[in-house]
Amino acid sequence: MDISIIFIPIVLATLMIIAILVFVINKHKGQNKFTPLAGLAFGFVLAGLFTGDDRFIGYSLLGIGITLAIIDIVRKLKSKK
Repeated sequence: MDISIIFIPIVLATLMIIAILVFVINKHKGQNKFTPLAGLAFGFVLAGLFTGDDRFIGYSLLGIGITLAIIDIVRKLKSKK
């Protein structure tokens, strides 16, 4: 079994969970704005998706982007308290 068959659904599920969390967190705000960290995370995820030639680099960029998005969500949750 090819390892990419395992990683692609994991990455997609993680992105869906992050998107749901972002919408739940920003549900009470009138306007959703990207923080610089969220923009950077989005850029890494897009770069990982468009890097199809080298899987190691593509998955690494996706992992960095998802990690930055989670850090941004945690920072937003802590700032609300």
